[in-house]
Amino acid sequence: MEHCVNDALIVETVTWPDEAATQAFAERLARGLRRHGLNGCITLEGDLGAGKTTLVRHLLRALGVSGRIKSPTYAVVEPYTVEAGALWHFDFYRFSDPREWEDAGFRDIFASPGLKLCEWPARAQGLLPVTDLALHIEVDVEERRKVHLQAHTARARQWLAA
Repeated sequence: MEHCVNDALIVETVTWPDEAATQAFAERLARGLRRHGLNGCITLEGDLGAGKTTLVRHLLRALGVSGRIKSPTYAVVEPYTVEAGALWHFDFYRFSDPREWEDAGFRDIFASPGLKLCEWPARAQGLLPVTDLALHIEVDVEERRKVHLQAHTARARQWLAA
């Protein structure tokens, strides 16, 4: 069932009982992204250890990234290129100085075509463009991931519908 909340369409809440379910979700999302274009911004929120980076790794792998997929915790961003386009994985956990946004060229990256995957988006609040798809991941007492998906754009709704 779809509900309008704050101009966002909450598409669904899903539960991932294990990493295999996380991987299966990433593979389904990758199909939608390939079908409707690797352009836009996906944000991932949740506590440390919630599974944000795990999801991104599975998604990048499903989109065709081969080789080592590094966490951008210290570098802030890791770029990738696949046949379908450019991908950037951001981790704003250690981001603290808005001047770094300009110095690092993030404005140019976000203005360019490609998919931007952003962990800890609140730390770059006011600098990020419109989020197409927001995922909020919570861990329950049984270590399952409860994931709230919010599609903020028609493009995100297409990704999820595919």
